[in-house]
Parts: sequence; C-alpha cells; structure tokens
Amino acid sequence: MGKIILTGDRPTGKLHIGHYVGSLRRRVELQNSGEFDEIFIMIADAQALTDNADNPEKVRQNIIEVALDYLACGLDPSKSTLFIQSQIPQLTELSFYYMNLVTVSRLQRNPTVKSEIAMRNFETSIPVGFFTYPISQAADITAFKATTVPVGEDQEPMIEQTREIVRKFNSVYGEALVEPDILLPDNQACLRLPGTDGKAKMSKSLGNCIYLSDSEDEVKKKVMSMYTDPNHLMVSDPGQVEGNTVFTYLDAFCKEEDFKEYLPDYKNLNELKEHYQRGGLGDVKVKRFLNSVLQAELEPIRKRRKEYEADIPYVYQILKEGSQKAEAAAAATLKEVKEAMKINYFDDVELIGEQAKRFKSQE
Repeated sequence: MGKIILTGDRPTGKLHIGHYVGSLRRRVELQNSGEFDEIFIMIADAQALTDNADNPEKVRQNIIEVALDYLACGLDPSKSTLFIQSQIPQLTELSFYYMNLVTVSRLQRNPTVKSEIAMRNFETSIPVGFFTYPISQAADITAFKATTVPVGEDQEPMIEQTREIVRKFNSVYGEALVEPDILLPDNQACLRLPGTDGKAKMSKSLGNCIYLSDSEDEVKKKVMSMYTDPNHLMVSDPGQVEGNTVFTYLDAFCKEEDFKEYLPDYKNLNELKEHYQRGGLGDVKVKRFLNSVLQAELEPIRKRRKEYEADIPYVYQILKEGSQKAEAAAAATLKEVKEAMKINYFDDVELIGEQAKRFKSQE
C-alpha cells in the first residue's frame, strides 16, 4: 500500500500565518519531498456549513479565498489533488455508516468538539451536523486511505477518533480501512501560533491575525502593534521571551541567514534572546527584524496569489479536475466498504446465486 496524505481546511475566509506555519508550509514540503504516492488537499465546505447553514453564500465565497492561498503557498495541482468536499458524495455515505460505530457520549468527550462548541456558544443548541463532524472527518480521511494526516496539535483528538472508528469497523467487518498516523509540526512554536495580541490562538473572530494575503503595509502595522513583555517598559529593562509574541513568531519563522541579511549584529536567535533578557534591547528593534523576516516569507506568496487572482476560471478548473479525481478514489473505497458490510447486493453474484438455488430447491 502506498503512502497517502489527506489534509485540508474549512473555508472560513482567507488563511493566516497560523495556518501557514501550522500546516501549509509543511504540506508544500511534503508535496515536494517525493515520499508520498498521493496527496489530497480538501476544502471542507460541507463541514463549514455545519455552523453556517443559514449563510451558504459566505461559504461559497470563501472557497476561492482558500484555493488562492493554497496555490499561492506552493501547492501544485500536478503533485497534489485539490478538491472541494461537497463534490464528493461518497463522503456523506461513509459518514452515515460510521455513525453506527460511535456513541453520543464518545462524541461529547472529544476535547476538540467541546472547545469548538464553547467557542461558538452553542450550549444546548448544537447542530447535529456540527456535533458529528469528527465522524465526517473520519470519512474524509478513510475515503482516500490516508496513511498520514498533517495537522496542528488541536486536531489530535479528531485523528484519534478516526483511528477508533477504523479499528471498530475493521473488527466488525474485516480489514477494509486504513488507520492513519498524525504528523505534527516539527517546530514547537508552530504547533499553535498565538494571535498578535498575545491571545492563545490566532483567530479571525478575535481580529488578531496576519493573513497570507495582507499587503506589506498591513503586515508591518500588525507587527509593530504586536504584544510583547508588558514589564519591558524601558530599553534598559530586562525582558522576558517566554510568552512574548514577537519571539514566538521569530521561533516559528526566522532562520540564521535572516540575521546576516537583516540583523548582522547577532549570529542567531539565541543571541538576540539573551540580549533582550539581560536588558539593553528595545521592542521596536526586535519588531523591525520580525517584520523583515515575515515580509521575505510572504512576498513570494503575495506575488503568486496575484497571478492566480488574474485567472479565476483556471483556479476553478483546478478544483473541478481535483474533485473528479478525488471522487474516483472515494468511490473505490466506498465500494470496498459496502462489500465488507455486505450491502453490495447487486454486485454480489455469489449471494444472488446462492439465493436462487435455495428458492429453486424449495419448489
């Protein structure tokens, strides 16, 4: 069996640098590594509708934003299959079958589901589709027989639930599904990039994001207003790097060569941190360095995005062809699943033959 990746994002709007360091950058690296036989990248619009059912136009408009960010970051349709979730009907059917393998109490214990419900203030008014989206996600992963799912740490409970569903299905019906492995970012700072305001998570709803498509001026403005050490009032004051958003971003983005280019007074980030901790280094200087690092990373992404924005029909053609390929793969898995569950009635020649003999013998 080959090595297969499945990953994706809900189309909630333009993607930000938290998405980039948490998953997108790694996806491009994995895509170009040559280690994987297939890479499926999904725009999870059906999942987005679970809490936007009354606003489908919002989801529809956001699909192109996500697709543009994917392509701008370097996802290559000749190497990765980019597709739209709702265009793969087999995923819905698989979700329905998997629902019989999961209890309500197990879904209620899922930490990701609990935190998402709290964040959206659903309380007791939880849409059933949203409540069961771990099952939908299991269908997404298993439909493509994904061996590897690169995600952020907040998705670990979801992947574990998928693994449970796979084990349950295989124990009941026979070995038909593949149990996936999770692939977390290898840089600790990338596991969950905080917002520019120092909040634990970068979030569109909190307005603390730097978007991949932000202009040079917008990025600079957000960096220069970024949360640092509130006790570092004077340049001479010792500063703290733990919990300091600027240094967390530098952990995630900067490389040693950036110092040669933008801050030659220091050899590496450790030297910069040590100076800040003992005092004598101002926040403005560190923020200017971070701005230079981010601009260098984001400029080619912005440029590629503009190129794709100039030919939107081509972007939709990429998504259409990717969705057609994804549907063929999902259909093959669904066929195996139905065979394992013994609900492939019209294809089961042996069943039809046996029953024909049985009823004929009763004549």
